[in-house]
Amino acid sequence: MSHPRSPLHRVLRRLPLNAAAVLTVVICLFPVYWMVTTAFKPSTDIQSYDPRLIPRAWTLDHFHEAVSADGFGLFWRNSILVTLSAVLLALLVALGAAYAVARMRWRGRRQFMLAVFVAQMAPWESLIIPIYIISRDTGMLDRLPTLTLVYFMITLPFTVVVLRGFIAGIPPELEEAAQVDGCTRAGAFRRVAFPLLAPGLMATSLFGFITAWNEFTYANFLIIKQQDSRTLPVWLSSFQSTFGTDWGATMAAATLFALPALIIFLALQRHVTAGLASGGVKG
Repeated sequence: MSHPRSPLHRVLRRLPLNAAAVLTVVICLFPVYWMVTTAFKPSTDIQSYDPRLIPRAWTLDHFHEAVSADGFGLFWRNSILVTLSAVLLALLVALGAAYAVARMRWRGRRQFMLAVFVAQMAPWESLIIPIYIISRDTGMLDRLPTLTLVYFMITLPFTVVVLRGFIAGIPPELEEAAQVDGCTRAGAFRRVAFPLLAPGLMATSLFGFITAWNEFTYANFLIIKQQDSRTLPVWLSSFQSTFGTDWGATMAAATLFALPALIIFLALQRHVTAGLASGGVKG
């Protein structure tokens, strides 16, 4: 006859897992904490040889300098425009492709999904030179639509994979019942299946937003001459000069830059977790 385990035994058994979780959280959040606190430190404390975890004094001067920097509003507009356009375009195309793969039977369906997985695993940095040559030869250098298409290309495979798994998890009988009641196939999907895709759409939208919002390499490589077409990640490098880096302003700018993605993630966290779990397990 087995004896019930004492609460102390359960606590001791979970202690290594809890310690590992706490250590992981500390390691991941410490750079963010250091960035934010540095943004509020006076310049004398930033340059001090005796760094402190908790600042002795606080200032908003670095944020004022970041907001007053040349191109602040313009680069914010560029990033918002490119990011939202890429995410919406990826959702529109991926939704049709995912529905076709999950609901329809056609020759080459498996090969199509294999190609999507290969595209998802491919390092996009390896395509910088081919994309640069194509953009140069087609006259698309130094243009925001080029960045939009690149970000669309980067986020599309992941969006297709997640939405395909999520659509496959919705019973097709629901759409068939709607069709029996007089709906067309498109109408049944729009009225029945589409509302159930909200968590999956939010998960893929967040991934696409963070990917496009944080991307630096293509924005720096494809926008060379037209400074007004650059995005926020490139703008962060403007705080470096021949005299060194203004770390206070740089950290303040980085904090402002991280706020939109953080706010969106916190707002959609519950739906995003459900969407990733459903899209990754089902189908």
